[in-house]
Amino acid sequence: MNPRLFDTVLWSVLAVTGLTVLWLLTRNIMAIPLHVPLDPNEGWNAAHALAASLYPPPQSWMVNNYPPLSFYLVRALIRHGGDPVIAGRWIALAAFLGAGAGIAAVLHALQGHIRGIACALLFFAAVLLIGSDYVGMDDPQLLGHALQLAALLLLLRERPMVSALLFAVSLFIKHNLLAMPLASVVWLLLLDRRAGLEFLLWGTAFALAGLVAFQLGFGTSLLGQLASPRLSSFANLTNAAGHLWWMILPGIAIAGLWPDRSALLCTLYAAAALGLGLLFAAGDGVDANAFFDLAIALSLGLSLTIEGGRWPILAAASVLPLLLFLGVRFHDNNYFFTKSFAAESARDIAFLKSRPGPALCDQISLCLWAGKHAEVDVFNIGEQIMTGVRDPKPLVQMIASRHFTVLQLQDLDSLGPAVGEAIRKHYRADHTGDNGTFLTSAP
Repeated sequence: MNPRLFDTVLWSVLAVTGLTVLWLLTRNIMAIPLHVPLDPNEGWNAAHALAASLYPPPQSWMVNNYPPLSFYLVRALIRHGGDPVIAGRWIALAAFLGAGAGIAAVLHALQGHIRGIACALLFFAAVLLIGSDYVGMDDPQLLGHALQLAALLLLLRERPMVSALLFAVSLFIKHNLLAMPLASVVWLLLLDRRAGLEFLLWGTAFALAGLVAFQLGFGTSLLGQLASPRLSSFANLTNAAGHLWWMILPGIAIAGLWPDRSALLCTLYAAAALGLGLLFAAGDGVDANAFFDLAIALSLGLSLTIEGGRWPILAAASVLPLLLFLGVRFHDNNYFFTKSFAAESARDIAFLKSRPGPALCDQISLCLWAGKHAEVDVFNIGEQIMTGVRDPKPLVQMIASRHFTVLQLQDLDSLGPAVGEAIRKHYRADHTGDNGTFLTSAP
C-alpha cells in the first residue's frame, strides 16, 4: 500500500477509535461515584478492605483468596472515612491510565514511534472498555498490570534488581499476573543467560521473602489462601476461547514481525498470556481480566508491526472488529450507566436497609451501602460446597432458622442444591430485577 494512503487509513481508524474510547471512558468515570453495583467483585473487595480480620478462619462464611496489598491501599485511602467501593473504583481508573502510560513508556524504550504507540494505546483501551467492565471497577487487576509495566520498563533500562522487586510486589496485589514476569525471564535468559539468571534469582528471592513475611504476619500460608477450591470445566475454557475473537487480526499481524529482540519479547509475552489465560479461564467465575495480559502483549506487538512488520495494514485494522462489535451489540445493556438502573439500585438498597438484622447478599456492595455487614461469600462458599470441601448443613440450618432477615441472590442455587432447597422452603421472593431476587422470611 502507498505509504501516504496507509497513513490516511491508519489515522482515520485511530481517530474514530479515539473518539469511541473517550466516550466510553467518560461514561465509566461518570459511574464511579454512583451507588450502583458494577460487578460482584466490588463488594467482595470492599468487604475485605473493611474487615477486622483480613484472612478469616476456615470456619468463617467469608473467604479471602486474594493477596493483601490492594486491601491495605484501600484502607489507607478511607482511613478518615469514605466508601471503600468508590475508593477502589478511583484506584482502578488511575491504574488503567497508569497501564496506558506504561505501555507508551515501554514502546518508547523499544524505539517505538508516535503512530505505533497511538495504535497500541487505543487497541488496549478498546479491548478493556468494550470487552470488559474493569475500567473504573473496584478490583486490583489493573493496578497489578500498571506496576508490572513499570517493572518491564526498568528491565529494559537494565535495572534487573528493582524490576524483579516490582514484579514480586505485583504478585502480592493480584496473583494471576504471571505472564509478563515469566516471559521476561525467558526473554532475558535467551538474550543473556547470566543477566537472566540474576533477574530470576532476585525475583525468586523477593517473592519468597514476601511469602515468609505473609506467614509471619498472618499465621497462615498465602499459597494456601490462594488455593480456594473451585470447579473447572472444558465448557468454561471453550466459552472463554469463543470470546477471543478480538485477538485474531492482531495475532496474525504480529506473526509477521521481523525477528529481533523486541519481537521476541512480544511473542513470548503473547504466548504466555494466551496459555495462562486459557488455563485460568477453565475455572468457575473467571472473567475477561484473565486475558488483559494478552491485550497488553498484542498492543505492544501492534505498535512494532505498524513500524516494521510484514503486514502493517492488519495492525491498522485490528481495532475494527471491536468497533463493529460495539456498534452491533451495545443496546443500553450497561445498566449501571442508566438512570433506570441507578433508580432501581437505590430502591433495592432502601429495601435491604428497611429489614433489620443480618442479610445475605450475592452483590455484597448492595449490603454494604445498606449498612449491612458481609455475612457470606456466596461465590467461594458455593464453590467449596459444590466441590465437596465444605459441608452445607450448617448453612442450611442457618437458612432454616431464618438467621438472615433478607437475601439477595442472582441464582438461588449458587450455594448448592441443599441450600437452594432450604431457601425456597423458608423464604419468599419479594421482587426480582436486574440486581437479582430479593427474598424475605416466609410466613
